[in-house]
Amino acid sequence: MSQTEKRAGLLRRTSSSKKPLKEKVVLMYEDIFAEEPTKSNPRFWDELFLMKVNLEYLEGKLESLDGDEVLRVKDNINSLFQHCVQALAEEHQIKVVNALQTLCALFRGVHQKNRSATGFDIINMLMGFDKAELRMKELMESLDALLCGDGSQSLKSLCLKLLLCLVTVTDNISQNTILEYVMINSIFEAILQILSDVSSRAQHGYDAVVLLALLVNYRKYESVNPYIVKLSIVDDEPTLDGMGRVIHHALAEYNRQYKEKEEENQGGFFSTLTSMVGSMFIADADEKLSVQTNEAILLALYEAVHLNRNFITVLAQSHPEIDIATTPAVPVPASPLTPLGTTPPSLDMMNNPELPLDPNLQTSNLLITFLKYSSIVMQDTKDEHRLNSARLCLIILTCIAEDQYADAFLHDDNMNFRVNLHRMPMRHRKKAADKSNPSRPLVCAVLDLMVEFIVTHMMKEFPMDLYVRCVQIIHKLICYQKKCRVRMHYTWRELWSALINLLKFLLSNETILLSKHNIFQLALQVVNLFNMFITYGDTFLPTPSSYDELYYEIIRMHQVFDNLYCMVLRVSTNAGQWKEPASKVTHALVNVRAIINHFNPKIESYAAVNHISQLSEDQVLEVVRTNYDTLTLKLQDGLDQFERYSEQPREAGFFKELVRSISLNVRKNVSLSTMSQDVLLKEFSSIS
Repeated sequence: MSQTEKRAGLLRRTSSSKKPLKEKVVLMYEDIFAEEPTKSNPRFWDELFLMKVNLEYLEGKLESLDGDEVLRVKDNINSLFQHCVQALAEEHQIKVVNALQTLCALFRGVHQKNRSATGFDIINMLMGFDKAELRMKELMESLDALLCGDGSQSLKSLCLKLLLCLVTVTDNISQNTILEYVMINSIFEAILQILSDVSSRAQHGYDAVVLLALLVNYRKYESVNPYIVKLSIVDDEPTLDGMGRVIHHALAEYNRQYKEKEEENQGGFFSTLTSMVGSMFIADADEKLSVQTNEAILLALYEAVHLNRNFITVLAQSHPEIDIATTPAVPVPASPLTPLGTTPPSLDMMNNPELPLDPNLQTSNLLITFLKYSSIVMQDTKDEHRLNSARLCLIILTCIAEDQYADAFLHDDNMNFRVNLHRMPMRHRKKAADKSNPSRPLVCAVLDLMVEFIVTHMMKEFPMDLYVRCVQIIHKLICYQKKCRVRMHYTWRELWSALINLLKFLLSNETILLSKHNIFQLALQVVNLFNMFITYGDTFLPTPSSYDELYYEIIRMHQVFDNLYCMVLRVSTNAGQWKEPASKVTHALVNVRAIINHFNPKIESYAAVNHISQLSEDQVLEVVRTNYDTLTLKLQDGLDQFERYSEQPREAGFFKELVRSISLNVRKNVSLSTMSQDVLLKEFSSIS
């Protein structure tokens, strides 16, 4: 049978001379688009909702209507919408199922028809202006009752699919005027109830969290959004914990899929070939490891962290780390076309709030899983989706690094974890992460992630924005350490080396980078990080020898700082757009240059007196230790101050585009998983 025949709802050909038969439901739809259907059949609406919905036909018919036809059948479409809403209150479950699916077809079909029309035209076509408020109130109350009631899990799932369909029918959700009624008739409490209950969370938590993230972003910069207000004040622990678990397991599922692909790639012919011919295939290998990012769940995590201070406690709640793949899974019904990384996690994992504790089992939490996720998506920022995901990961980490409670548990020496971050394949090191990572406070893993990003993205398509965010996160963490006098046993030398190499890269590519970016902003941030260590290092570096090592690194790499000074001096003395930012870097370098100019002559003198051509590290450190007293440094103000994160206005454009992308993806997946009509009808067939 051809696609056209399927779309028209044809069943079969009786003979070559006869027209093909049509499904009864299609004949009933034709009545709706032709005349007042109850004229010829008073029981029309009762019978309609006992029929299996033909989504394709109904959507296609609505989409194909021309202007005159719309005016002619508007009252009938309004009547269909009204009877759908009324059918949601029926005890007959088949009618409720069919009414929900018909509403999906109506929302989608009318919006496809009215792509260029205003929201008010759509409202009039669906419900009529005069009845819209009443109809939407009835619809939202019915959906709320179905979601909060003790009824079928399938019906609850269908309600959430309908709501996701309604929210995402327009590319820009803020242009979806129907959502004004969803703001007035809130289902926020129903979403919270789903997340707080173990059983319903296992079934519907993923859709509920994504729905909430989207609703929070409706006109968030233009008016008061009740979902933002309500989310910001939630303090119910089971609810927040439930939200955290849904997000945790979605990210963990992504990590598992990536790990599987990674292990698959490391075996077989490809791996053998790579080892034979060297690292020329690294780029290809990395492409093979690509797993589609889950921006919707990241957005949900961001909104929770950004809006609700109570959610910060959820990040640190520990539980045993188990491999999802080894657990017998009850699959969630989903379309096989759903992209990897965007499917809800297995039900059994979400259904176990308490897992048996094993003293030999590594513990984990949402933050660890998020850091591992970030280490994967931040490897490759060439793809737009992965670039957006990396940016969002860094924004989330920025919010975390600014939070006093989050900083407290990040730096808590009694909360140690072994975090194996994924590392980008590079020619000079092995791909596999170091399995012998010690258990350390979580701030070490955050700093490792920042260092990893800094050393692996110095490339022609320089992600300036991401670098600025990385350095800001490091700065905020160090400000906390200085303020609270937290002495972290961290390999600071790796960070210093990464920052110096970043300055070296900026110098080497000055001409190319300046045509696109203000590299002086980034250079200033990096130099001021060194100024933080120079000025306040005695308050947070773990030992006096760490302070000596800082001076050693500055002296050892003095050529980079000398070259940077020459460059910024040249730019700041010439008239041009970069004069002022370059001048700031010149002033910031005063103490670094004082250290270099003070110690270098003394090192050269020591070498000459002792007739040594090349001093060892210990000998240089000895010169440093014995000459601190005569070093003069200038006190610089504001080094431990930073601008707090604000979404509006700087990030508004980014989030608008991100939500648009997520909305398109959710709409595609909702329409693909046509809510499994046959399964639903079979489930309720005993009732019918």
